[in-house]
Amino acid sequence: MHSLTAPEWAGAQELARALLQIKAVEIRPNDPFTWSSGWKSPIYCDNRMILAYPLCFEMVETGFVETIRKLTPGVDVIAGTATAGIPHAAAIARKLNLSMAYVRSSAKGHGKQKQVEGRVSKGLSAVVIEDTLSTGRSAYEAVEALKSEGMNTLAVLSIFSYDFPASQERADAAQVTPYRLLGYDTLIATAVSEGYVDPAYVEALTKWRLHPEQYGQ
Repeated sequence: MHSLTAPEWAGAQELARALLQIKAVEIRPNDPFTWSSGWKSPIYCDNRMILAYPLCFEMVETGFVETIRKLTPGVDVIAGTATAGIPHAAAIARKLNLSMAYVRSSAKGHGKQKQVEGRVSKGLSAVVIEDTLSTGRSAYEAVEALKSEGMNTLAVLSIFSYDFPASQERADAAQVTPYRLLGYDTLIATAVSEGYVDPAYVEALTKWRLHPEQYGQ
């Protein structure tokens, strides 16, 4: 059984503070964002901002490396999702002296028509790197793409996860555990303690995580 309560990285709270400081995460309960899915959201996470801040980038890679060494020993390939997971997968693979691959959302329509680039070989074990896990669709489509190449995915790793039930369902169906450096509850608790969010909004933010499609209705 896979669990949204899978352990976070030990540095989760410090990471939460960093993401809030660089505005990779913004929380606006009274002025919600609109996602591409049409969902109204009181929170927006843009982890691409991390690439602009070397110290934050290094913190994330340290967290990924520690998690992989502890929880997925024996991994052969670090596989990033295109495009957000690619820079992190490249940095992690270098630190661990492992091969890297990346997975497109779909196969190319020309050339060799590959969906997976990099080290691809039947029987290899991979870890999928995603920057943000929301519904889990792109991450677990990457798992399926690796499976079609005969590769085994040991885990999906993300910088941050909203810990939505939909993501849990995909993890259970694929039987591939999702680990995250930072989970939703820790992010909200840190945002409150650091003064980014009024404590009065915590209940609403908690309800949104459980039923994101109903927010603002």
